[in-house]
Amino acid sequence: MNRLVSGLIVYGEDGSESILMKLAGVCEKCREKDADATLIRTELFGIVRELLELATDYGFDKNLWQNYLTFLLITKETPFAITCEKTGAAKGSVNHFVMNDMQIFYDLFHYDFTELEEFLGTDCFDILTNYTSVKKPESRYNKNVSEKVRELSEELGKGSGAKDFYDSLTGFYKKYGVGMFGLNKAFRIKEGESGISIIPVPNMQTARLDELVGYEIQKQKLIENTKAFVEGKPANNVLLFGDSGTGKSTAVRAIVNEFYLDGLRMVEIYKHQFKELSNVIAALKNRNYRFIIYMDDLSFEEFEIEYKFLKAVIEGGVETRPDNVLIYATSNRRHLIKEMWSDRDDVEQKAGMHKSDTMEEKLSLVNRFGVTISFSKPSQKEYFNIVDDLAARAGIDMPAEELHLLANKWELSHGGLSGRCAKQFIDNLAGKA
Repeated sequence: MNRLVSGLIVYGEDGSESILMKLAGVCEKCREKDADATLIRTELFGIVRELLELATDYGFDKNLWQNYLTFLLITKETPFAITCEKTGAAKGSVNHFVMNDMQIFYDLFHYDFTELEEFLGTDCFDILTNYTSVKKPESRYNKNVSEKVRELSEELGKGSGAKDFYDSLTGFYKKYGVGMFGLNKAFRIKEGESGISIIPVPNMQTARLDELVGYEIQKQKLIENTKAFVEGKPANNVLLFGDSGTGKSTAVRAIVNEFYLDGLRMVEIYKHQFKELSNVIAALKNRNYRFIIYMDDLSFEEFEIEYKFLKAVIEGGVETRPDNVLIYATSNRRHLIKEMWSDRDDVEQKAGMHKSDTMEEKLSLVNRFGVTISFSKPSQKEYFNIVDDLAARAGIDMPAEELHLLANKWELSHGGLSGRCAKQFIDNLAGKA
C-alpha cells in the first residue's frame, strides 16, 4: 500500500496524519524483518477507531474503506477538482497525472488486506468492508454528505478501471462540486485568532417553497430573482420584511433547497460579523457557485453602526461585488434602522443641524436592496387555510369547524395570526394524537 500511496501526484497527501497515510505506514512496518506485531496491531486499532468515528459522523455503511476513499476524493480541493466543479472535465495535460491517481485509487478500492490481517491476527478489515451501521436519527449525522458519499462509493466500486473512476469523479464534480461547498448547502462564519473561517451547517432545514402556504406573489418574486442569479443573469439583493412568523426565513431556506443542484449555496452571517463581510466575499468570489449571504432578522438600533459595513459592501465600496454573490436579508422593520420622530424635524433648534440628512442616511441602506418583498400577517381566512393544509400533511383527521375553533383559541394566546402560530398549533395537536 505504501508504494501505491507514494505514487499519488495530484491527490497526494501532504502529511502523515490522514487515515490513508497512517495505514500505508502500518502496511510498510509489517514488511520489516523485526516487525513487532503487538505494537503494530495497537497502531492499527487506533486507525480503525478513527475510521469508525468518521463513519459515525457521516453515517457511512457497507464498505467503510471505500466510503472513506470516496470521501477523500470529493473533499480534497485540488486545483484540478476546483477547475472541474460545476463545469465538468476539461482537456489539458493535467489529466495524464489525474489518470495515474485514478488507477491508484482503483487499486486502493480493491486492496487485499488478507496478508495484513493474517500477520496481525485480526479481522478488522473483513468487518469494515462488510459493515452494518447502527440506525440513528438524521440529526445525529451529516445526512447531506452521507448520501452523496455512499452513492458515489457504490458507483466507483462497480467501476472497471481508472477511466471509470475519472468519469464518475468528474461527473460528481460537475453535479455538486468539491470540498465543503460541493457537499453542503449552508455555512456559517467562525471567527478565530488567525482570522475567519467558513464552516458547514451539517443539517440545514429541509424547507420547500410549496410548504409555505399562501404568499404566492412573494414566492414568485423570490424565485424569479434567484433563478436569474443562478443562470448568471443580472439579479438584485433582496430584503424580505414584515410581521414575525410569516415565513420570511423559511422562504430563504426553501429557495436554497430549490436551487441547490444549480450551484446555489448560502452563507449565514450575524450582525456583529459585518466587519468581516469583505473577507467573506473574497473567500467566495473565485468559486464556481452562486452564494447568498443571508442575514436573518436584520435591524439596527440608533446607536449601532454595523450597517455602514453592509452599505459599503452592497454598493459604494472600492472593490466591485463579485457576480456570484448576492445578499438576502429578512427583517421585521421596513427601514431596518430604528427611526425617531425627532429625525423628521429638519432642523435641530439648538445645534442647527439638518435632520433630513439623518433620515437619508437611515433610508439609504434599505434603498440598496433592489428587490423588497412584504410578508404581512394572514387574514383569519388565510390562517385557517394554512391550518387546514398543515393538518392534512400531519395526517390529522378532524372536522373543519372543530379544527378552526381550536386554531382560533390557540392563536389568541400564542401571538396572533401567523404561519408560525399555525405550525405550532398543528405540532401541539399532533403531539396529543
